[in-house]
Amino acid sequence: MPDKELQQAVQEDHRRPDGLDDTTVEALGELSKALETVHRVRGHLYSAHQLVGGADLTLDRVVELMRKAGHDEVADRVKRELLGRNLLPGRWTFQIMEEFDDGYFAAFQEIERDAREELAGGRRHIYEAEMKQRRRTHGMPGHEATPAEA
Repeated sequence: MPDKELQQAVQEDHRRPDGLDDTTVEALGELSKALETVHRVRGHLYSAHQLVGGADLTLDRVVELMRKAGHDEVADRVKRELLGRNLLPGRWTFQIMEEFDDGYFAAFQEIERDAREELAGGRRHIYEAEMKQRRRTHGMPGHEATPAEA
């Protein structure tokens, strides 16, 4: 358990509830960190969704230019085999995103939230708030505990 002075310095909405042990705070911190990583994955998936969609739309111009240049067989193949093609069997990227959001992502968020509710009274970032208090230089500009102190 952290000392009383540290707990007093941590803002109320990030303060460790009475009786919450160091290992649980660390575990909740790691769970939050894992969720943050999954948020980044989600962003990368949306980037892939937009990039693949843009590439597919560019194929219209490719077909047009191939035909203009007299390469009808290549144009036909691009149109037939690539234009509008599924990225995965039966799925365009929007369907992949929906499955990810409704499945893995939603479950991860729910489990992280439920763990915080059950173990820490719903408080977020307890581990990080305590680390901030340990690492900042008290009284030094740019090291204020809260925006109100800045």
